[in-house]
Amino acid sequence: MNTTITVNTDQTFGTISRHIYGHFAEHLGRCIYEGIWVGEDSPIPNTRGIRNDVLKALRYLSIPVLRWPGGCFADEYHWKDGIGPRDQRKHMVNTNWGGVVENNHFGTHEFFDLCELLGTEPYICGNVGSGSVQEMQEWVEYMTFDGESPMANWRKANGREKPWKLKYFGVGNENWGCGGNMRPEYYADEYRRYQTYVRNYGDNRIYKIAGGANTDDYSWTETLMREAGQHMDGLSLHYYTVPGGFELKRPAIGFDEAEWFETMQQALRMDELITRHSSIMDQYDPKKRVGLIVDEWGNWFQVEPGTNPGFLYQQNSLRDALVTGLHFHVFHRNCERVHMANIAQTVNVLQAMILTEGAKMLLTPTYHVFEMFKVHQDAEALALVLNTSDYAVGGDSIPQVSASASKRQDGTIDISLCNVDPNSEAPVMLRLRGLMGMPKVSGRLLTHADMNAHNTFEQPETVAPQPFDGVTDITEEGLSAKLPPMSVAVVTLRF
Repeated sequence: MNTTITVNTDQTFGTISRHIYGHFAEHLGRCIYEGIWVGEDSPIPNTRGIRNDVLKALRYLSIPVLRWPGGCFADEYHWKDGIGPRDQRKHMVNTNWGGVVENNHFGTHEFFDLCELLGTEPYICGNVGSGSVQEMQEWVEYMTFDGESPMANWRKANGREKPWKLKYFGVGNENWGCGGNMRPEYYADEYRRYQTYVRNYGDNRIYKIAGGANTDDYSWTETLMREAGQHMDGLSLHYYTVPGGFELKRPAIGFDEAEWFETMQQALRMDELITRHSSIMDQYDPKKRVGLIVDEWGNWFQVEPGTNPGFLYQQNSLRDALVTGLHFHVFHRNCERVHMANIAQTVNVLQAMILTEGAKMLLTPTYHVFEMFKVHQDAEALALVLNTSDYAVGGDSIPQVSASASKRQDGTIDISLCNVDPNSEAPVMLRLRGLMGMPKVSGRLLTHADMNAHNTFEQPETVAPQPFDGVTDITEEGLSAKLPPMSVAVVTLRF
């Protein structure tokens, strides 16, 4: 059957927060060091130690928010080790990720410099697992207090006269696991205690994020909302798409159709998780004041052969692009509750935007979907009705086509589409209910004939967006389109 999508162009159900397109950069493998930070003396062109090619690429994405320094690293990170003259900063062992030496050259000042260069909101994750209440309180004071105090004076002595603006602060990370192996009742009490000292100085107002559940741990969400919901602005959720499970992870490339299907099926589980966690949150927060913060998501495959297993470096293929599109559509549908999402991770780790090798850099298929979909940032989500065929493998099936639509402030409508079937094109009839006037239609497409297609340093444009010329029969009532197999498209209607 053909896919039919009815877009109600005059019915909105919420704003797609730009923070849904957030990023995550942890001190893990080559994400920070080499991926973002090369140092001021590097032969790689840089701005105050931050490599220019990565800066340019990330600026083009319009990154709204960047989470740092972890991840598991956050709960062994002591911020005072990462300030002051770099040659005097304390070295430490990164026990979570490869046992390598962390020299703390990229610390608080460097992170805020990066955010200012990118024009992005900083999201700091504080240390509950191995840190103290005083340490967290002093960090917030150091960053945001504009007055006379030991921490503010120390910041000034280190070269920053005025405080930074900081909105997002996470009180711990994965406290059910690497952040302390806590029970939810214990963490709820610890959260209440720690967040008390995450203070607002001057006109800076902090959005406090509690460490939420791992995947389908609904009892964690229940306990946190019941015991501490009134003290939080956001509650996190972590879910990775891991075909084969963590013990039997699949390769990032060299996979077959069964693994392709399993990956898509697992990615779509995000909708169920958000729905069920949200329903628990609704019991304690029916007005949806507390945002759901999906601050770790993405594909987790085997590391590339010959690389450090603790560095989590994996290739990025067309399959990753489809998974990205599916996730964004889930987040859009749930935009009344989902305030932020942060893909893991920005450079060289897991489902990365960018891969580097020395001075070389490439953009991944995932990067391209982020760039194509940025038109949805802060747009109004449009109601739609989707009827599509199933894509079936081995007795299981998922919908062949996924879709989302939004309206910008100037009335422009953007419709994003994913065809997850690697074998069949998808004829699509787009019905545009409530539309006034004939639109000018343009489109962009990301696809390839090979499901394992990916970009390399030798061939960096193997998977890249192209103009989408598959749109036909354009009238005020709608239009027709043909989505190639395993493709992501964005159709734009201007008036």
